[in-house]
Amino acid sequence: MRDLFVTSVVALSLLFIIRQPYVGVLVWSWLGYMNPHKLTWGFATTLPFAQVVAVTTLLGMLFCREKYRMPRNGLVFLLVVYSLWLLVTTLDARYSAYAWPQLEKVYKILFMTFVTLYLINSRQRIELLVAVMALSIGFYGIKGGIFTLMTGGGFRIMGPPGTFIGGNNEIGLALIMVVPLFRYFQLSSPLAVVRWGAGIAIALCLVSILGTQSRGALLGLLAMAFMLILMSRKRFVLLVSMAVLLPALVMFMPDSWHSRMESIANYEQDKSAQGRFDAWRFAYEVAKADPLTGGGFEVFAGRTDAHSIYFEVLGEHGFVGLALFLSLLLGGWLVSGKMVKERSMKWRSDLMTMVRVSLVGYAVSGAFLGLAYFDLFYHMLALIIVARTLDQAADRTLSAVSGPEDPHADSPKHRGAQ
Repeated sequence: MRDLFVTSVVALSLLFIIRQPYVGVLVWSWLGYMNPHKLTWGFATTLPFAQVVAVTTLLGMLFCREKYRMPRNGLVFLLVVYSLWLLVTTLDARYSAYAWPQLEKVYKILFMTFVTLYLINSRQRIELLVAVMALSIGFYGIKGGIFTLMTGGGFRIMGPPGTFIGGNNEIGLALIMVVPLFRYFQLSSPLAVVRWGAGIAIALCLVSILGTQSRGALLGLLAMAFMLILMSRKRFVLLVSMAVLLPALVMFMPDSWHSRMESIANYEQDKSAQGRFDAWRFAYEVAKADPLTGGGFEVFAGRTDAHSIYFEVLGEHGFVGLALFLSLLLGGWLVSGKMVKERSMKWRSDLMTMVRVSLVGYAVSGAFLGLAYFDLFYHMLALIIVARTLDQAADRTLSAVSGPEDPHADSPKHRGAQ
């Protein structure tokens, strides 16, 4: 029954995608983040839904009359250079037979990121995409939060098997990144049911993050919660809520959870922590041996994980690749920060604030987890780029209306008055 339902939904969506290609980005994101086909038990489990949706989206772009334009700014340029550098390092990869299939996977993510930049070109489409991202991953947070409360936190919360977020560490990081997106709808929606629903989703996702029993997720949660309170509007209400909720949740968790979290301070005796240090040393040695290109994709073959987004990129793509990756992270932070300060588009300012909080969660929790190619990070960059493009378009329109003789046409105060 589940197989038929998922297949029917995807098949029906193709009719809409042909007419409105941006719907393809939404459906592809739903498939990529929620992985509904992984929740089935029959033929739908292995069907290439994402590929079919991607191809249909491209066909829709060919026949659609709407005019699209690729945004032009520094972040787009960095994404292009970064994408090309991944190809360069793959040409010189140590394990070529494993590197090329991995490059293909990563390129699919980057390709759909560029398609997102091309098709998501309005506030409505941005908010639809944010909703799909939040609900698709939040589904596991809501379900996992309920399960944790019902079982007293005695079991680890896991993501859908065989996906980017299948493990407890991975789903923990993903939930950290979507909590701020729920907060955006809590701040911006005029509907009380949406605001209350977002608040409940946030609470259950926080429970679920603790329920993963991931130490990296705990550190990311603390960093995300701190930034959420610091940067959010209505921070006093949020501060009180967090001050009550988080300690209560920590007290609720069983002794086994507390013992595991306390091992963070005793990392010298922890085999898992030592394994991370070994992986990081290996990544550094690989990069030192070949500073430009590193070892290429899958240089960590034979090891469980790179255990860090930073060391993963360093080991696989060298110091140049790491510099490009950090430039994307820092560039996203800086560009979104400019929009946060401009209050003439309050919805955009609130959204960029929450995206920045998500980036902090990714940067902190990702320091202990090899998810450098997680599509949610690249979609966050796409949100920043598209939002910035909308802002620039608004500025050009206002300048045209005001005329060149108005010396205050570009000032935030003037734009707000408009």
